[in-house]
Amino acid sequence: MPRSTPHERPPSTWYVRLLVALVLVLLLAPPAAADEGSGWTARPAGGGRDARPYVYLEGAPATVLQDRLSVTNPARAPLTVRLRGGGPAGPWLRFAADTVTVPARTRADVPFALALPGNATPGDLAGEIVASADGGVERRVPVRVRVGGPTLAALSVEDVEVSGRTIGYALVNRGNTPLRPRLSVRADGVFGALLDRPARPLDLELAPGRRVELTEPWPDAPELDSVKVRLRVAAEGGARGEAVASAAYVPVAPVAGGGLLVLGVLVVLGTGAYRRRTRRGGRAAEVDDEPQPAEEARPLAKAGAES
Repeated sequence: MPRSTPHERPPSTWYVRLLVALVLVLLLAPPAAADEGSGWTARPAGGGRDARPYVYLEGAPATVLQDRLSVTNPARAPLTVRLRGGGPAGPWLRFAADTVTVPARTRADVPFALALPGNATPGDLAGEIVASADGGVERRVPVRVRVGGPTLAALSVEDVEVSGRTIGYALVNRGNTPLRPRLSVRADGVFGALLDRPARPLDLELAPGRRVELTEPWPDAPELDSVKVRLRVAAEGGARGEAVASAAYVPVAPVAGGGLLVLGVLVVLGTGAYRRRTRRGGRAAEVDDEPQPAEEARPLAKAGAES
């Protein structure tokens, strides 16, 4: 039986296994950028069954609410993260450390507190925790806050003004809960309704105490009429408001022409009256200047006869 040459020998098992392992390592290795820290995370503390999509805090005014934020660094180098609050509730957030350095392949839990002021308005507020690392990479964690206490829904519509083909007005949230108002508009003229728009939602949310100035277009406003415009607003929680404004639509050109015509007529009539008065005065003067011999002779003749 002929012997096989070295070139004809089959590769050994260990050599094949080594090649397969090298290929798997190359295929499964993460990109270099991920190892530099782009895969870091920031989320509410707690994992597994306790994982939370956002931070939820609830309390009464003048209380301090506490929680923790988890920052995970899977990279091989330390990661420095800066923390700050954002949104309406952001100014109330305070962190145990505004700047946190997380070692490689480590998770750090950062305590933070939210201090509700004594005059905090009862209701729901939104905020967020903004975590930023070098290079401008940011992670945002939503924060939802519920301030305890009775809620009041109150809404008013003010300063209604009708100008040409536009109706201007202002909405004010006078309660302590956010509102999404609905608006209806009606305008009546001398001979009936000119505009009747049913209630529709406005694309805005009014925060407590907020005032916003808006306009309502009226492209088919009348040319000549006396109108009364009524605006009604309503929102969740029974909030309602109403305001009325009046306006007179008068064509400009006819009024100007009519004014000039009336003025001309008055001038003509005045001139005619003056002329008539002048003529009558002249005739009276002429009559007064004429002698009256017949009336003077009669008494003289009678006196001569008696003598």
